[in-house]
Amino acid sequence: MTQTGSSGAAKVGCAIIGSGNIGTDLMIKILRTSNILECKAMVGIDPDSDGLKRARRMGVPATHEGIDGLLKMPEFKNIRIVFDATSAKAHFHHDAVLKDYPDKTLVDLTPAAIGPYTVPVVNMGDQLQARNVNMVTCGGQATIPIVAAVSRVAKVHYAEIVASISSRSAGPGTRANIDEFTETTSRAIETVGGAGRGKAIIILNPAEPPLLMRDTVFTLSDFADEAEIEQSVEQMVKDVQSYVPGYRLKQKVQFERFGSNRPLKIPGYGEFSGLKTSVFLEVEGAAHYLPAYAGNLDIMTSAAMGTGERIAQLKYQAQAA
Repeated sequence: MTQTGSSGAAKVGCAIIGSGNIGTDLMIKILRTSNILECKAMVGIDPDSDGLKRARRMGVPATHEGIDGLLKMPEFKNIRIVFDATSAKAHFHHDAVLKDYPDKTLVDLTPAAIGPYTVPVVNMGDQLQARNVNMVTCGGQATIPIVAAVSRVAKVHYAEIVASISSRSAGPGTRANIDEFTETTSRAIETVGGAGRGKAIIILNPAEPPLLMRDTVFTLSDFADEAEIEQSVEQMVKDVQSYVPGYRLKQKVQFERFGSNRPLKIPGYGEFSGLKTSVFLEVEGAAHYLPAYAGNLDIMTSAAMGTGERIAQLKYQAQAA
């Protein structure tokens, strides 16, 4: 039976590939909070995974036969959006298989980056007709909005981000994708955030009790009005909070000016004269499935669901109307 959302429009069917932490959290978010998406399938490869067991308990059809199992499910014909929460390597295969089904849109939560980078508050409108959209990385979703906030005030020549997450919140998929994380995030800092050059670093913090996700953003830009940059950053934080309530500034935005008589020297970049902006963030998860310290996973699933809902509204519900 097709469900309807609060607006009266029929919900758009979706499937989730990947029954690990991210996929399971995304499923629960959709089931509990979405008025637009209907979760019609959970796909994994481990029949004993908690994600598949939980899906069945919550009434979501599930298969442990991977993408091949999804194609055989009767629900597949009514699925329009496929979320991929596996690995970069697996996503290349899934993308190739689903190219034969042009009525499906892929929302990629891995660092594979086959489709265009998508950060909802920065460039969501540009990607709505793409067949495959990429959600960058958890660090990218947390920090690229800040780089973009500075970029809309001043030309950013260099941006560096450091994402520190609890080691407990880094599952096998995250650990297998460390290299892809740094490469994908660095490129997206440039192409989405607007920086001339980007660099990304990730830290898996083993501290006990586990710490919340922390992100540091450094930008080097032309000289500009500091109050205007601060206002832009604060507005961007509010925009991200619309779908990630636990996203917040840890302290006021900091600035440092470097004149040509005292340039900043950066290894691998050279000398820089201009304005350095430092932004310190914290991301607390909504704890739908995972602990609150796993803000790195929560921001990915929240951004992915928001992207999926927007695509569903403008690409599928609009067509049906």
